[in-house]
Amino acid sequence: MRKVGIVTDSTADLPKEYIEKYNIQVVPLKVLFGDEEFLDNVNLKPVEFYKKLTTSKFFPRTSQPSPSDFIDIYKKLGEETETIISIHLSSKLSGTYQSALIAKSNLEDLDIHVIDSKVPSMVLGMIVLEAARACEQGKDKEEILKLINYLINKIKVYFVVDTLEYLQKGGRIGKASAFLGNLLSVKPILSIGDGEVIPVEKIRGRSNAFKKMIELMKEDVSPGSPIKISVFDADSEKEAYKLIEMVKSEFNVTEVIKSTIGTVIGTYVGPGTVAITFYEE
Repeated sequence: MRKVGIVTDSTADLPKEYIEKYNIQVVPLKVLFGDEEFLDNVNLKPVEFYKKLTTSKFFPRTSQPSPSDFIDIYKKLGEETETIISIHLSSKLSGTYQSALIAKSNLEDLDIHVIDSKVPSMVLGMIVLEAARACEQGKDKEEILKLINYLINKIKVYFVVDTLEYLQKGGRIGKASAFLGNLLSVKPILSIGDGEVIPVEKIRGRSNAFKKMIELMKEDVSPGSPIKISVFDADSEKEAYKLIEMVKSEFNVTEVIKSTIGTVIGTYVGPGTVAITFYEE
């Protein structure tokens, strides 16, 4: 029996190869276009989703997993592991964390730790990945919980969106509402603070926005320190690779994970979004 098993939700946007390699259990959220219901990254992949997003007459809605979705996963994993650590999307952005807590309360015989990561997408994904790697290395639950807490407090993210329309329509704009107005070619740089979207700066043009993101990173990273990064995008892969090369030329990057923003997070940020998350090793 393994010591610890890791569970997350589909908004972590982890590439499939990492999920399979580290045996991470993923509970999918749902995306709805009118009466059509899809499971995030199961029967609706990002490529299909972004096409649908721009052509459908319906603005998509999202739905958290039910407690029973978590109960099914926890029961199965409970037969294989001594402890379950379940790490999820910010509770200020979704009720997913709450569903996991309800599931835990119905399984009092299992040792389950449910964690609000306070972040979305590959910011969450990087935390989950490092926790899963620690499991594979044979770390015990206290060591892994300590690592997760460290990463939640350490990891940073900046992202640039083409428009604030999707965040506003989806009700997830948070404090970035301060940037609403006539943006034209101005690109808002945003981040996540205390579990919600926060404004950072307004920059004219995508290329200048990337340069500003690198300046911001330099304020967060000690010179020469090794960093791990993930760059992830919503239907903007060419731009994502451009950002990766810019960052690699400026920092001591020891790992790069390229990912795609999935259907749930994509509902709120919209196509054209490019993000980078990073932390010092």
